[in-house]
Amino acid sequence: MKTTGCGPVEELPPREGARRGLLRRAKSLVTVGAALALAVAGLAMSPPAAHAAAPTVVSLTFDDGHADQLAAAQTMNSLGLKGTFFVTSGVVNTPNYFTLAQVQALAAAGHEIGGHTVTHPDLTTLPSDEATRQVCNDRVNLSNWGFRVTSFAHPFAAANASTEAIVRNCGYNSARGLGDIRTRFSCGTCAVGESMPPADPYYTAAPDQVENTWTLADLQRSVTQAENGAGGWVQLTFHHIANNPSDSITISPTLFNQFANWLKTRPATTTVKTVDQVIGGTVKPLVSGPAVPPPGTGNLVKNPGFETLTNGAPQCWQQGGYGTNTPTFSTVNQGRTGRGAQVVMRSYANGDAKWLPSLDLGGCSPAGTAGHSYNLGMWYKSTVPTQFALYYRSGIGSWTYWTSSPWFAAAATFQKASWTTPALPAGASGISFGLNIFNNGTLVTDDAEMFDAAATPPPPPPAAGANLVQNAGLETAGTGTLPQCWQTAGFGTNTPTYATLATGAHSGTKAVRLVMSNYSNGDSKLLPSLDAGSCAPPAIAGKTYSLRAWYTSTATTQFAVYYRNSAGTWVYWTSSPWLAPAATYTQASFTTPALPAGATAISFGLNLFSNGTLITDDYAMYDTVGAPAL
Repeated sequence: MKTTGCGPVEELPPREGARRGLLRRAKSLVTVGAALALAVAGLAMSPPAAHAAAPTVVSLTFDDGHADQLAAAQTMNSLGLKGTFFVTSGVVNTPNYFTLAQVQALAAAGHEIGGHTVTHPDLTTLPSDEATRQVCNDRVNLSNWGFRVTSFAHPFAAANASTEAIVRNCGYNSARGLGDIRTRFSCGTCAVGESMPPADPYYTAAPDQVENTWTLADLQRSVTQAENGAGGWVQLTFHHIANNPSDSITISPTLFNQFANWLKTRPATTTVKTVDQVIGGTVKPLVSGPAVPPPGTGNLVKNPGFETLTNGAPQCWQQGGYGTNTPTFSTVNQGRTGRGAQVVMRSYANGDAKWLPSLDLGGCSPAGTAGHSYNLGMWYKSTVPTQFALYYRSGIGSWTYWTSSPWFAAAATFQKASWTTPALPAGASGISFGLNIFNNGTLVTDDAEMFDAAATPPPPPPAAGANLVQNAGLETAGTGTLPQCWQTAGFGTNTPTYATLATGAHSGTKAVRLVMSNYSNGDSKLLPSLDAGSCAPPAIAGKTYSLRAWYTSTATTQFAVYYRNSAGTWVYWTSSPWLAPAATYTQASFTTPALPAGATAISFGLNLFSNGTLITDDYAMYDTVGAPAL
């Protein structure tokens, strides 16, 4: 079956994990044999003749190129056993994976080096050109390093007729699947071994990947059931060889050593061979994948709204994350526009989880040019704070963590997160980014965008006389006690207490009260969120703005005003003249000076700078050209 295999569970690049498709679960079959004493004409049953073991071939295969697989290689070297290492070429020389020197040492010891794509995507979710690049260029990379490359393993064991054809056309002689040979865990009606030669060399049958639930008896049974049955080819698939029982795809070096030593003692009818030794055939000519299209113009994100699905997953998107946590990924119909992508985080201890444009060779990941900065945008709603996590591609297809944006506040309704990246590092050719979740909660994202900062179209100007303040009447609740798109701020030695009032508003049903006590110095105030997205009122350098708010106060107040500069940093700008205490709602107003060069947004609020009570409501900010009369 071609929906089995492994899924990404760690940081970058994704490795194979414990995700399976619709595996056929093994039924527990117990055969009871009893010695029957027959007293027929005084004769007892004669013992049966010994059953000769059927010819069986075992291949020890290792996926991804994890550095801890060297422990297995050392054991096999000591026993004269040879294995097949399916290496993801894009991770060679990256932390926790093989160095090129280590792969070369494996080949020198007689082990086979096979292909596993450049960045380990699910090939069935990719456009044909990108899938071809992944398979063909991986073989080219490995061959250019001096290896004889004839065998391939499908990432996640995901394959269809199209991807099998790509593997064949890239010059491979075979490709391994998973989940179609009988184990204690699944596929109870499957064969006990693959035929030799296989009926389908580009999806050869193999047991499920070996996981931490496997015992020595399970490993031995995978061999003996073939020996005692029809024989055939048994390909065992390992990932991590380490003492880490919490990782589902890890077995201990001790268990591997026990199995390898047992395997060495099997009868002559059972042999250990590499995949290439079983399949045979010549080394075919190298074929390169299609060239990556140059960076285009406009929004560089493919399938930005998650609307196009392949095999039920958003095309050109993948799941990413790391650390100790339990994320659940899905798509939801309640996106900002149509479908959205959701992550629900549970059991959080550390790390994060996020949807990312596929970490590929350019068919899906947005193209980037070294030295350029990019404007990122994505709409989200979240029960917890979020931020952009960014990666870049370099070299033959290696992906590296790059940077993260400032945090964006939790939002009960869709808000736009926006951020401008630093200059893309030298040698980088692509970018992947996504809003992450790093606490227990729910995050839904939609409508991603990435523009070259030098060519980003300017936002449409607001309509004349438009109030630029979001949630100006404080009516929409945010996460916590404050209204959505609002935050508190202040400095000095004092004790401010904030509350959202359900009565006593200037209009509508909500207002915010600030009570200042223990005042020594400084101030405190309510402000539109000092963010990099859509909460802070947008503004244009050189223009002046009319700021307004309704208030009651037992003490003197004034507007404190901030702006976001070209680097995305918020800085204090100016303050209005003092405004007198007011027992009933009074409108405060102030016209700013010209906004400084490079500024892109304004935040402002009435403050308290002495003990007292201030209640505010109905904020407004207008371009002074076209502003309504007070």
